[in-house]
Amino acid sequence: QVPLVESGGGLVQSGGSLRLSCTASGITFTRYSMGWFRQVPGKAREFVAAISVSGLHESYGGDVEGRFTISRDNAKNRVYLQMNSLKPEDTAVYYCGATGGIGPFLSSAGIDYDYWGQGTQVTVSS
Repeated sequence: QVPLVESGGGLVQSGGSLRLSCTASGITFTRYSMGWFRQVPGKAREFVAAISVSGLHESYGGDVEGRFTISRDNAKNRVYLQMNSLKPEDTAVYYCGATGGIGPFLSSAGIDYDYWGQGTQVTVSS
């Protein structure tokens, strides 16, 4: 069973918005900081955003800060990524990840993450 499942991807015009969701199962969600990454073919996975267990601390990749917002609902075992002012260069497969081994810190390094979802495609047309 895949512990993380993303949803909410799709096709949107430049300037539009999408909200991605990631639902966790089979893990104790409140023990994990969560992150969103994205990847395009031929390139390394890129950090997008991360959020602490409590939801009080967030960090963002430089390209998305001010446009994207990460949040989580611990009662629903979900993490969200609200994406506004989308650009064609935001086109990618978006993955959520869970990291439990870094204590109260946030991580932008994919190697720190213990679990990954299968990804959801986001396509932004110009």
